[in-house]
Amino acid sequence: MRVVITGATGNVGTSLVRALAEEPAVDSVLGLARRLPGWEVAKTEWVAADVATSDLAPLFRGADVVVHLAWLIQPSRDVHAMRQVNVIGSERVFRAAADAGVKALIDGSSVGAYSPGPKDRAVDEQWPTDGVATSFYSRHKAEVERRLDRFEAELPDIRVVRLRPGLIFKREAGSGVRRLFLGPFVPTSLMTPAALPVVPDVDGLRFQAVHSSDVAEAYRLAIVGDGRGAFNIAAAPLLDPATLADLLGARRVRLPAGALRAAAAVSWRMRVQPTPPGWVDLALSVPVMDVTRARRELGWQPRIDAGEALLELLDGIRDEAGLDTPPLAPSTGGRSRWRELRTGVGARTG
Repeated sequence: MRVVITGATGNVGTSLVRALAEEPAVDSVLGLARRLPGWEVAKTEWVAADVATSDLAPLFRGADVVVHLAWLIQPSRDVHAMRQVNVIGSERVFRAAADAGVKALIDGSSVGAYSPGPKDRAVDEQWPTDGVATSFYSRHKAEVERRLDRFEAELPDIRVVRLRPGLIFKREAGSGVRRLFLGPFVPTSLMTPAALPVVPDVDGLRFQAVHSSDVAEAYRLAIVGDGRGAFNIAAAPLLDPATLADLLGARRVRLPAGALRAAAAVSWRMRVQPTPPGWVDLALSVPVMDVTRARRELGWQPRIDAGEALLELLDGIRDEAGLDTPPLAPSTGGRSRWRELRTGVGARTG
């Protein structure tokens, strides 16, 4: 079996490349990324390609499965540029896979595709995927879901799978997460439980997380199996203020949701950090997911719980951990993070 992965050098892509290196049913992997990595993995070759502009069909030809993971989080101040990759690029991947005669297409969707939903009960994959209007990430994920619906209806002979994971953490993503979401001014020394004495107790702050290696396992099972459709992917426990306080040894401080959003909005407008306030809206709005279908039909079982995954990420941020791929390498931000500053903290691609 030959597998092509777009966005293969990111958080999930690197975990999936590792997983497939150990999978006997997979003979070769082609990893596509805008910038080539220095990282070498068994059975994997790398090609520089941009899903928004490159001729993809020749790269997909001969593949049994295409896994689409390419996605932009930044530059958050240029939504048009991100949409060209996230939405138009996704459509180009789908059409190229069909043109190349690929048998299966697996798309990296997200909990962020879901419409606002309950926090006191879990919803299955039938919950509406119309997104959260104030979040570019959610709007893009929802639009890609609609395009994938049309693709699936037009080409029923292609096996289509979409995975919808919660927040995805691992130690080696530490440098990349800090750069994409926290920005150049946050001291990494703060990313320890001792330096985080309080947790904001905000209505709706209940979210799900999963370790990157467990997400990769879900993709591996989808690649070698015959499942179709959508699968929620998340680990226990549900991370709410009480759980986070226990995990971090912190105390809860009651905070109105509006205050949290206002802080994000002001700091983003002032270019102190690169994360727009729509991310707060997304976190407080998306439903809790039921992962029964993934367990039953894929045979998926997370090995690392959500709290352990979060602590591992915090350690990775503190230690500036990474891999020798441009999205994850500690050097990507430049000495003293000058490359991040040069982008205008989310104004343009670094």
